[in-house]
Amino acid sequence: MADDKTSPMAALKQTLLSLSVSLSYYCIGLVRGYSAPAVPSMHATAPDLLPSKNIASWVSSIPPFGAFFGSLVAFPLMHRIGRKYTVLIASPLWVASWILIATADDWRVLFVARMLSGFGAGLSLPAAQVYVSECSDPKIRGVIGSLPALAMSFGILVMYIMGKFFHWRLLAWICCGMACCLFLAVACFPQSPVWLKTRKQYEKAHYSAKWLHLQGFSIDPKATATGTVEQKEKQPSIPAPKPFSKEALLRREIMIPLGIGLVLLSIQQLSGIDAVVFFTVEIFHAAGSSMDGHLATIIVGTVQVLSNGAALFVVDRAGRKPLLIMSGLIMCIAMASMGAAFHLNSIGNTCFGYLPVVSLIVFMIGFSIGFGSIPFLLMGELFPTAQRSLLSSLAGSFNLAMMFTVIKTYHPLEDLITTSGTFLMYSVLCALGVVFVITCVPETKGRELESIQKLFERRPQPLHQQELGSDKASHDNPVFSASDEIVHHHHSKSIDTKL
Repeated sequence: MADDKTSPMAALKQTLLSLSVSLSYYCIGLVRGYSAPAVPSMHATAPDLLPSKNIASWVSSIPPFGAFFGSLVAFPLMHRIGRKYTVLIASPLWVASWILIATADDWRVLFVARMLSGFGAGLSLPAAQVYVSECSDPKIRGVIGSLPALAMSFGILVMYIMGKFFHWRLLAWICCGMACCLFLAVACFPQSPVWLKTRKQYEKAHYSAKWLHLQGFSIDPKATATGTVEQKEKQPSIPAPKPFSKEALLRREIMIPLGIGLVLLSIQQLSGIDAVVFFTVEIFHAAGSSMDGHLATIIVGTVQVLSNGAALFVVDRAGRKPLLIMSGLIMCIAMASMGAAFHLNSIGNTCFGYLPVVSLIVFMIGFSIGFGSIPFLLMGELFPTAQRSLLSSLAGSFNLAMMFTVIKTYHPLEDLITTSGTFLMYSVLCALGVVFVITCVPETKGRELESIQKLFERRPQPLHQQELGSDKASHDNPVFSASDEIVHHHHSKSIDTKL
């Protein structure tokens, strides 16, 4: 039962799996953070390697472009070979890319290697989050499902710190070693029982769920193959559509969660997070801050890690929706403050030299407690099991395309509407994100994955009228009808009785 307390052994095994799989997000953080210390190091030790500023810019920003294609490829891999092996495939790709970077003597090699590292990130981005979500109990899924985002921010911070002490080639060799550790760490864990069940490998699914001590996970091959009596009475002659057919993908319970996921991932990127991550030093210099840019980068990265860590302890208590609302409001205020700092500097007022660093610290706190991790967590919760690999792949590709767009448009926007206007635009987009969360995002705290999917199903009219008349306690989902919420809380047993 979802209400039962998770046993210590279950929490231990599920946490170990999550930590191991989260190494893939840690490796993504290393990829994202590498260019910040490595490009200055290349200019200092091998000035001919990056002959122009434009080439340096492309070498820095090309990983999201490679990750876009990697995330598209993740769908058939997640569906056919499973979440675990999709994550494992990223490891040798990263090893190869870091070896190419460490031995590169030409910018073209760097370009290809960085794109390959992004491709590996694209494979891991949806696969790791879905793998973790499917291998955790509802009571602790919020904490465990937030570990990948924490690992990514920690990877960025580690890269920033190592970059102050190590040569760019040595950094690449260290990252190569971490990719090897990822393979060894994940290889010893079982496949996702949810995926095994969809592939009709019931014995392996039972073993995996038993090893993980998953609560509420049941396997009934007979019911799966033939359907229950009640299901046959409901739909006596309508065969279920194939999971990836046009009819299946255009259903309400597919399109609504996909739309929610895409909008949340859009808000995550349009908040300006990757403009901040990729151009932190430049932003501080342009704002006229009196603090050293490299030190400010480490401070901002540290704040992000600490904030992500703090979010672990509240995501299953406060819920996903309140944290997203709080996150959006804090980011909105911080980006407006950042815009004000640039405006003051442009008119010659230098009395607020620490306003940029304070604004970015507040922004990172706001981003980390909500939009930094919860959209990825919801990606593993909202999407239906049968189509989860496809939808996660599409959402991951969309997120990475948005990331690449935000990074490449930052400087053109500076020229078009000024730096102050750019950050004010990010502030407005964060505010719109808050409105969307309030009106459209359901709360999934403490719910079974299957019961979450029922929130999006269209209910028969008689049942709707009965439940709406008998109970008016609907409370947390403005997008869906009151009967959807009531049906969820009464569970399937009471539904069968009424039918």
